[in-house]
Amino acid sequence: MNRAALIFALLLVVLVPVSLLAGRVWVDPSTMPNATLILLELRLPRAALAVMIGAGLGAAGAAMQGYLRNPLADPGLFGIAPMAALGAVASFWFGALLPAGLAAWSLPAFALIGAGLAMALLALIAGRSTSDAAGGAGGGIALFTLAGLMIASLAGALTALAITLAPNPFALSEIVLWLNGALTDRSWREVWIATPLVALGIAVLVLAARSLDALTLGEDAARSMGVHPTRLLLLLVVGVGLTVGAGVAVAGIVGFVGLIVPHLVRPLTDRLPSSLILPSAIAGACLVLVADSAVRILPLTTELRLGIALSLIGAPFFLWLLLRMRRGRI
Repeated sequence: MNRAALIFALLLVVLVPVSLLAGRVWVDPSTMPNATLILLELRLPRAALAVMIGAGLGAAGAAMQGYLRNPLADPGLFGIAPMAALGAVASFWFGALLPAGLAAWSLPAFALIGAGLAMALLALIAGRSTSDAAGGAGGGIALFTLAGLMIASLAGALTALAITLAPNPFALSEIVLWLNGALTDRSWREVWIATPLVALGIAVLVLAARSLDALTLGEDAARSMGVHPTRLLLLLVVGVGLTVGAGVAVAGIVGFVGLIVPHLVRPLTDRLPSSLILPSAIAGACLVLVADSAVRILPLTTELRLGIALSLIGAPFFLWLLLRMRRGRI
């Protein structure tokens, strides 16, 4: 474990118990009735889900920035999160048609199907171009980025259409609230859904880390070192698809984590992707855990949605990065 991973792991050890106690009403296990039940059935699954979602988004962001060699890259560029969101929105339309036993699983299932469809489209559109494009790997990366933007635009348009044609006001309200991202009322069921998918996705991204290191030297140098562009692209698509898709499936869209976290971690490492992915996963877990604790503590009439809170942090951070890039400091 490198220094950055150790620092954020120690921070996570401190943040988890604080998250369990924090809220509109702080839990005091020594005096509060049913404190154990509240901690085990309400606070602990929510904290575990925050850790898993943050870890997946942090690792995906580090891998994306390494692959595109762009410090402003974000997992949202893949179009996987919007397609997963479209799948989840579709569940509000078709979930009621399923048998009662399956209806409860329709939202995460449809979201994962949407993420899988985005992964398939990316592999179909950009995968072959990475090895066949006349411009070499650079041309493949450019087409890959454009393919992701196209998928995101299409998914956004179809999601807006679904909202416009919502079958009833209740479905409309649920769709809008869910798209903003939150961990409210999540249970152990969502933890069991997300954990294996996120863990597998991070493992795939770690498997691609050495190839990403080689890519920092340029496409030609990476090829000479044995990096196969198509294989690397497929690893990225699968890894980001699993981590981002699983997060959207259980919590809605939570943005900017993959953009922010690698910049917090990078000064503590040698800046190579292989040194960033695991520390970014742990730092992402810390960031989402802190944000989720904050939205529970804020004295508002209704709890602020997690996705909104992170967007309020992420948008100014993105502007700051743009200004630094303009001045040549990135």
